Amino acid sequence: MVSLSLPALHASHAGCWLRTPRDGADGETRTLGKGEAVMAAADTPLLIINAPLVATRLGYPDLSGLDLLELFAFIHPARFCVPTPKGLAHALGLEEPEGGDDVPAFLQQAAAMLLATCQADEWKEREGAWSALQSLARLRWPWAQVLAPHIRQPEKAEKWLFSRLPEWEEAGERPQPVQITLDDDAVLAQLARLTGTGAEDREGQRNYASNVARIFAPRSKRDAPHMLLAQAGTGIGKTLGYLAPASLWAGASGGTVWVSTFTKNLQRQLRSESARAWPEERPDGTRPVVIRKGRENYLCLLNLEDALQGGFGGRAAILAQLVARWAAYSRDGDMIGGDLPGWLGTLFRSRAIRSLTDQRGECVYAGCPHYRKCFIERAARASAQADLVIANHALVMVNAARAGNLGGRDHAQRPTRIIFDEGHHVFEAADSTFSAALTGQEAIELKRWILGPERGSKGRRRGLAARLADVASYDEQGGKAIAAACAAAEALPGGGWLQRLADGEPSGPLETLFAAVRALTYARDESGGQEAGYGIETEAAQLEGNFVELAQQAAIALGAIRQPLIRLGVRLEAMQEDAPDWLDAQGRARIEGARHSLAWRIETLAAWEALLERMGGVDGDNLGSPEFVDWLAVDRSDAREFDIGLHRRFLDPTKPFARAVLEGTHGVMLTSATLRDGPDWDSALARSGALHLEHAPILSSSESPFDYAANSEVLIVTDVKKGDLAALAGAYARIIEASGGGVLGLFTAIRRLRAVHGRIADRLARAGLALYAQHVDPIDTGTLVDIFRDDPRSSLLGTDALRDGVDVAGHSLRCVVMEQVPWPKPSILHRARRAAGGGSAYDDRIIRARLAQAFGRLIRSKDDRGQFIVLSAAFPSRLLSAFPEGTPVTRLTLEEALQRVSASALVDHVNAGTHEEDEAR
Repeated sequence: MVSLSLPALHASHAGCWLRTPRDGADGETRTLGKGEAVMAAADTPLLIINAPLVATRLGYPDLSGLDLLELFAFIHPARFCVPTPKGLAHALGLEEPEGGDDVPAFLQQAAAMLLATCQADEWKEREGAWSALQSLARLRWPWAQVLAPHIRQPEKAEKWLFSRLPEWEEAGERPQPVQITLDDDAVLAQLARLTGTGAEDREGQRNYASNVARIFAPRSKRDAPHMLLAQAGTGIGKTLGYLAPASLWAGASGGTVWVSTFTKNLQRQLRSESARAWPEERPDGTRPVVIRKGRENYLCLLNLEDALQGGFGGRAAILAQLVARWAAYSRDGDMIGGDLPGWLGTLFRSRAIRSLTDQRGECVYAGCPHYRKCFIERAARASAQADLVIANHALVMVNAARAGNLGGRDHAQRPTRIIFDEGHHVFEAADSTFSAALTGQEAIELKRWILGPERGSKGRRRGLAARLADVASYDEQGGKAIAAACAAAEALPGGGWLQRLADGEPSGPLETLFAAVRALTYARDESGGQEAGYGIETEAAQLEGNFVELAQQAAIALGAIRQPLIRLGVRLEAMQEDAPDWLDAQGRARIEGARHSLAWRIETLAAWEALLERMGGVDGDNLGSPEFVDWLAVDRSDAREFDIGLHRRFLDPTKPFARAVLEGTHGVMLTSATLRDGPDWDSALARSGALHLEHAPILSSSESPFDYAANSEVLIVTDVKKGDLAALAGAYARIIEASGGGVLGLFTAIRRLRAVHGRIADRLARAGLALYAQHVDPIDTGTLVDIFRDDPRSSLLGTDALRDGVDVAGHSLRCVVMEQVPWPKPSILHRARRAAGGGSAYDDRIIRARLAQAFGRLIRSKDDRGQFIVLSAAFPSRLLSAFPEGTPVTRLTLEEALQRVSASALVDHVNAGTHEEDEAR
């Protein structure tokens, strides 16, 4: 195997290894200490993989070198790769290194293979590489000089990225769907076709598909959709179960079905599964299946152009060039959970990835020179013509709630047939979507949207007056409205507002109000300073007259902004209806986009004003409206304040969800493996919005086909003392050692997660057991899960995001450990909902749901086996119904639990060996 004769370094919790070429040969690998490794890395560029992770292992944050992941991203943009030596080996078809001491030699081999790819005629991603390399060389990218001899200059000048991207095409509005009723036999025949010949016949899946078909029937009354709540046990095949009737209806009616998910992982799975029902493209080149996300997920081409032309500096500028390489080969420009490697941004220790998306509503729509090639606009138009749109809960709710306000600015049909997969998260998604938060950061963002960036700020953002200058010059009333909004916006907070509040020198009515919020929240803080690193809050009740007066003054200031924005919206609408001669199609689209942004800000301002107007309470008793929960908060991280403001949530967010989303649909389903609380439907009904509709929903339950009694067990460890970090860390280490890895550890507090990881990572690494952790390793959560899935001897520690977002079937996940019972955080919002929802019974429902979701990570296929361990001596028996019926539950000591885990690991090892022998035969 050819190797690149450059020094290579690898560092893990188990040790450090360096391979130094000698006399033109590959050299030899030796072990060295962290200090010597740091000196070697500082002295000369070394071949490494995942520099931020290696830097964390060495305790040397300034580590730099020749990172093979950067090279891979340049040579193979938009191609998946797990960012580990093993993952890179699989991506390149090389033999994976067995131990840490084998990694440096592997890095030399992998580098040589990647460089050889550049010289091969069959290199698929050659176009644009030479030009990009010239730019990267000027930016002093470490790989540029190494790559230069291997990439030949093309005979013809390469096109600029923005010239190579295809343009989207406008299409006529799709007619409304034909009203049809699905025949049950046809649905089952479609299901059989999708599952394929020889597939296991699952009665639960067939019944499930038949029930789903009922939501596609024509509705008989306005605002009365067909609604289905479907409990679908893990393993019944619910994805194909609902895609079968959905594809049948879409094909026969010409309509669009929206499938809404909570996690990006399920969106990727749905895209894969949908290929069974729809082709990649129709004969006319359009796509029948489209993934649709919020604007903040997609690459903004104007932001990228700005970055490439000097808007970024240093390492961020190199990142922009690699993103440009990716953009030319990306399927849809999705940067967050799409085909952009999740690890790319973390390699550069930069938040620049986010700044390349449309984060803050700064889009100028048709005023953008790349408008016709925009990934966001392409996705929006594609979804309007699609049979299936895969989206997330938040986007579906926002789309449905705002539909009809602007006459189709979104270029997509209002979702009228919706399947909410991961339906147990609908309550939380509605809670966030229909909330209001008047904070300093949000107010500053509004000011920047109206006035543009403050003096000295970098970037291309422009204020309202600059974006609509032609409108102001043509329409006198519109110009006056813009001027009035700009003048009123001066009352909003500006840069340095937090320091002014700390100094006791607020400026303007909003900053003065935030100063009062800060002072009152600290005055009422009950922690005694014990929670110095965390945010604090207090209810918006028993407020003194001075505070109420400040709130009223702030409301007046906000109203002074909202009123001219309303007038401007009216003028823009009038201009669209009676367009001047100079207003071309692009100008119309730009004005339509401005109306969309205006409507969003007007809604936000109205919600803020309503929040402030309630600060006086009802009848002077400061209790506020019983429909809402209002509170004041100071947000902090590591003892540093980063935001201050007032918050409002619906006591029951399913009310606005039912009104704004459900009533407008013709058919809707919520489905999940954890929709119910045991056999009880009350929780599902209350948290779905069904109770606020005129007709009762259809209820459907399909039990999992998995044999939980034979393949899983719940172990409640009774002798790990709560609050004893040393004992907790020791328990985790011994469980991971007994299991041989494959452990998912779930924590309810980041502080304890970090403490446990810090105590046990080195110990486990010396046994060949890699340990990764959220909030510790400089790797995004999705990539952490990819690494965990790829290595059966690794383990992963995390918090809530891993409890719901991990889908790891097979041997890689064979034990789930929870550090304690996942009690709800005792926030003001939770306290109010707990009082309204039945007190401790409300808490128990939440805990059981969390336990059920966590247990659901363990058994993902019929061949999975494993243990679910809770390190809690006081685990209440009333919570045991969270686990599947028949699952053995045992209370025991840690030593006894370790014996069970070891025995299970031994059986798995023997079975794995037998399976490998069978494969070999």
